[in-house]
Amino acid sequence: MNRFDGGIFLENIEWFDESGRELVHRLPENGSGEIKFGAQLTVRESQAAVFFYKGKACDCFGPGRYTLRTGNLPLITKILSIPWRGDSPLRAEVYMANLKHFTNNKWGTQNPVAFRDSELGLIRLRAHGIYNIQIVQPVLFINSLVGTMGSLDTDAIASYLKQVIVSRFNDYLGETLDTILNLPGRFDQLSAELQNRLAGDFADYGLRLSALYITSITPPDEVQSAIDDKSRMELIHDMEKFMKLKAAMAMEKISDSHGEAGAGLGLGMGMLLPSMFTGMGAGVTGQHNGSAQSSPAMISCPDCQNSIPADSRFCPICGHQVLMLLKCVHCGKNLTPKAKFCSQCGKATDEKKKKQTCPNCQTENLSGSMFCNNCGLAL
Repeated sequence: MNRFDGGIFLENIEWFDESGRELVHRLPENGSGEIKFGAQLTVRESQAAVFFYKGKACDCFGPGRYTLRTGNLPLITKILSIPWRGDSPLRAEVYMANLKHFTNNKWGTQNPVAFRDSELGLIRLRAHGIYNIQIVQPVLFINSLVGTMGSLDTDAIASYLKQVIVSRFNDYLGETLDTILNLPGRFDQLSAELQNRLAGDFADYGLRLSALYITSITPPDEVQSAIDDKSRMELIHDMEKFMKLKAAMAMEKISDSHGEAGAGLGLGMGMLLPSMFTGMGAGVTGQHNGSAQSSPAMISCPDCQNSIPADSRFCPICGHQVLMLLKCVHCGKNLTPKAKFCSQCGKATDEKKKKQTCPNCQTENLSGSMFCNNCGLAL
């Protein structure tokens, strides 16, 4: 509700904000008017009035009643304004500024912002909160944001202020927070420090950020699930006892839901459980015992001289048979059982078996040969 009584009489100027969200309101509403000499201006405790005359901000008034002085005189001004179709060129208007605290203004990230977490890696976060603002410099606020508009409410500047807050929040979070796992208990500190960082941005427009609160900082669902899983693992100190408890709970659930058949099934599972957990324990114990044992003894391969386990039958590098079952009498090579020829020198393994010489061509033939391999003569 506003009041601007004009015409040929002196004006009474005052303004009431019925919506509770209007920052500035201009009187007269249809533009500049012929505010006359001696017009009365009434300003409430929660208001400030900026008087514009001839296009300039002449004065700013606090709470009280004031008499305005212009060059517009009743009746005389109408006569003198005939060349301008009765409109006086001495234009004047009053902008009423609401100085109360505008609370519960919401801010938040429209799209998730990237954050490099020291423990979870690169994740995307959403943040939301509320803030309160107040006009502390009416002239600066009108000249920088209102201009010549007839009125301005919080909805008109909310989008811009929200972008400013989110931008500063992104920079601040990246500089001060290492991991979102450290967020609990720090919301008050983050809110206060972010408010201090934003103070200069709001002061540039004659506004004061009287309060700012961060209500939530949430990662995506998959990151929340990973955090929940990590919390559960930290709570479970004895995994074997936990598995036994889960198995017992499963048997109880089966027994309750399937009656006698479930009871029989649960009994069967109960008989199997001891062996299952015994096997689990044995596997774990064997693993620890194996890790506690010293490394196996090593020997050198007689052929390639590389280190190999002492219980090896063959060298894994050159293939030499390490376990001595039969030895070549000519070169000392270890041979496999029932080997007739040495795999290294090619000679017969039995020293008593001599090669036969052909009496015709003097060619040496293998022991036990019935014919010469060269001339075919019977030996």
